[in-house]
Amino acid sequence: MTDLPGSPDSAARERDAAESASAFAHPAVAPDRTAAYGDHPDQVVDFYAPRDGRTGAPLVVLLHGGAWRSPYDRAHVSPLADFLARRGFAVANVEYRRGGDDIPRQRAGAEPGAGSAGPVAGRWPETFDDVAAALDAMPALASRELPGADVRRIVVSGHSAGGHLALWAAARHVLPEGSPWRLPAPPSLRGVVALAPIADFATAVGLGVCGGAVTQLLGGEAGSVLDGDAGAVLGADAGSALGGDAVAVERAAHADPGVLLPTGIATAIVHGVEDIVVPPAVSEAYVDAAARSGETVGLTLLGGVGHFPLIDPSADACAVVAEELAQLAW
Repeated sequence: MTDLPGSPDSAARERDAAESASAFAHPAVAPDRTAAYGDHPDQVVDFYAPRDGRTGAPLVVLLHGGAWRSPYDRAHVSPLADFLARRGFAVANVEYRRGGDDIPRQRAGAEPGAGSAGPVAGRWPETFDDVAAALDAMPALASRELPGADVRRIVVSGHSAGGHLALWAAARHVLPEGSPWRLPAPPSLRGVVALAPIADFATAVGLGVCGGAVTQLLGGEAGSVLDGDAGAVLGADAGSALGGDAVAVERAAHADPGVLLPTGIATAIVHGVEDIVVPPAVSEAYVDAAARSGETVGLTLLGGVGHFPLIDPSADACAVVAEELAQLAW
């Protein structure tokens, strides 16, 4: 069988499969404490204390990936949380509501189970409600559950879809007026370290990242045609990438980190050059957008690394992640 132009070759797919298997082979690590930030079962945070017992440890708020879909939860990044705790960080591993089989489309009137072969990506607006609520509650929760954590030194990090949410969490003060998640001032963060993030929606949609997850998250309908000035909110590129779907375009203005710039928050991105799940072009587009807004975003591209080593404690890439976090936290 011949690969389609631009599609990953068999060697790339084999490497990705091996990296994924390694990252997911680690057993889940139980937290030291778990606390709720809401009433829903998914509105919880697992806390990991620094393993050396230090006090005044900076707090890493970790947002897991998985294309905002329900089969992937916080357990798969618990080995990363433990890895960071063993390096002196306090860690808060956040759960949030994701898409499932019961909501195949994020649009009013859609019937569960219609038009989708599997779990939809995200819940609108619940995914964003939860991340906002968790971050707002974090200083009080962490002070109570991890007395040794220094909540004045919080760094938000996330992988893949969680990297998107980390960038979004740091941009809530530049959300459009009237957004329910908008903050009146920048959040009190030392910075953001986003790992292979779905950082720029237009680029991600154009590349078909995660099986159309961005379009699903926004409630868009693939294949619709750009209608007049429907893309004006985000610009022609984003509007075209989203098919000109009015619902998706409107929502993207509240959800796409690539248009929520500048933030004034120190931001670093780590991305594998060989990533075929979220290609590095997605992060590069975000960095370029930040530059156009007058902001510098650090981008570390790791050669010979794909999507999953960034969360795999047995991979050298994880040490790079810990160093990037340390540079912002300390």
